[in-house]
Amino acid sequence: MRSQFFGNMDQGQQLPGHFALQNSKMLRVHLNGDVLARQGSMVAFQGQMDFDYEGAGGIGKFIKKAVTGEGVPLMRVRGQGLLFVAHDAADIHLFYLENEGLTVNGANILAYDSHLQSDIQRVQGAGIAAGGLFNTTLQGTGWVALTTHGTPVMLDCGRAPTFADGQSAVAWSTSLQVGVNRTFKAGALIGRGSGEAMQLAYQGQGFVLVQASEGPTVPPHTH
Repeated sequence: MRSQFFGNMDQGQQLPGHFALQNSKMLRVHLNGDVLARQGSMVAFQGQMDFDYEGAGGIGKFIKKAVTGEGVPLMRVRGQGLLFVAHDAADIHLFYLENEGLTVNGANILAYDSHLQSDIQRVQGAGIAAGGLFNTTLQGTGWVALTTHGTPVMLDCGRAPTFADGQSAVAWSTSLQVGVNRTFKAGALIGRGSGEAMQLAYQGQGFVLVQASEGPTVPPHTH
């Protein structure tokens, strides 16, 4: 089975497994064991739970996180009961992986099953010329909850070659071939209009999740 995408659903609607959307802005985890979640994302819980800082997972991952700036601070939640998590009232979207991989912008991670394997990797085709683009990869079978700025679109890359702004692409199948297009000519028309646009190009069988915003914008400096 492919990765499954679960968009906004009616409040309290139950999904298979132990991740569910309480509403479009809040995740409900039916916890009986442990789960990894973004630090500070807990808004409420019912039952007995312990919250611990989750380290980088070894010196290798610690160095990768420090050097690349990729990843998000995580906490490990153990116990039994209902855990409710959210982040800045952002939209929440669920994926269920079945022995497959997902490449994710670490800043968009809200929670995932603790038995999924995670690593920080350079995006294929994004070398030094592309600014050294790194993302988090999650592998295995289990749930992943991501946050997005606004309601995203999921594009089927098997239909046609697919391109996305590098800051708007939230997640994509690890099975895809990824390249980087850079164009000065379109810099004032696409992306942030900084004079240079960086687009990710995807080919193969899989999907790309693209959010409706490039993220928070920084107001220009005034003199």
